[in-house]
Amino acid sequence: MAAPIIGKLRAPRRVRAAAFVALTKPRIVELLLVTTVPSMVLAEQGLPSLWLIGTTVVGGSMAAGGANALNMYVDRDIDRLMHRTRNRPLVTGAVRPAEAIVFAVTLTAGSFVWLWAFVNLLSAALAAAAALFYVFVYSLWLKRTSIRNIVIGGAAGAVPTLVGWTAVTGSLDWPPVVLFAVIFYWTPPHFWALAIRYRSDYEAADVPMLPAVAGLRATARRIVAYTVALWALTLLLVPVASMGVLYVVAALVLGAGFLALAVDVLRRPDPTRSMRLFGWSNAYIVALFGAVAADVLIRHGF
Repeated sequence: MAAPIIGKLRAPRRVRAAAFVALTKPRIVELLLVTTVPSMVLAEQGLPSLWLIGTTVVGGSMAAGGANALNMYVDRDIDRLMHRTRNRPLVTGAVRPAEAIVFAVTLTAGSFVWLWAFVNLLSAALAAAAALFYVFVYSLWLKRTSIRNIVIGGAAGAVPTLVGWTAVTGSLDWPPVVLFAVIFYWTPPHFWALAIRYRSDYEAADVPMLPAVAGLRATARRIVAYTVALWALTLLLVPVASMGVLYVVAALVLGAGFLALAVDVLRRPDPTRSMRLFGWSNAYIVALFGAVAADVLIRHGF
């Protein structure tokens, strides 16, 4: 009965504000920004202006937040069936569906205008394309129909590397393409590790996430395969972007840790081990892209 009461009586402003923030999935936005700024540093071969970093981060956050809010609108029916998502704002009634749509579309459209005005048209177009891909290709199509949902849909989360690079250069090149591929191959093992823990949720909602369809052992084998490819891609960045020793060491050590935990999941694919891998995957991407920025800044005397 709690959800209808909230919807009718309206929650206090502070609670409502928190609910709208929750619609944007702040943790996912944070991870996207972690990949954007180091890409800008790599493109600049130094520290870009704080104004450019700020405007790019704001625009990227708006695009990602708007796409995430639209995703919650699309998924509101299955979110109420899953333990992990049953407290989301559209399920509890803290935000009404019509409000969520207006909020999401405003953020998404606003991000395009913002990035075009303060960064450049290419960055704006890339951010908008990622948001539309996430909503229409992943949320509305692949998530409920294909076992490859997160593999293909994860491309949207890799676009911020391109946005960061183009914000500085106004064009694309091979280094951001490799960074894009790094995030593209990181996403499946990262998400499948979480999906192992919440396998029953996806079964209850009839969502064909890999662990719910192919089983835990098959999922673990793919996690290992994608992790090996990911490790190789992080090392490919060395010749492509002329990375230094700091990055090389970080990529080797972090990749070895990722693979060790992935193999541990393969040996015994249970929720405890998968969540350990999931936690490491979050720290991994922060540390890896932090190493990209640190390597460039140290080599250039910043």
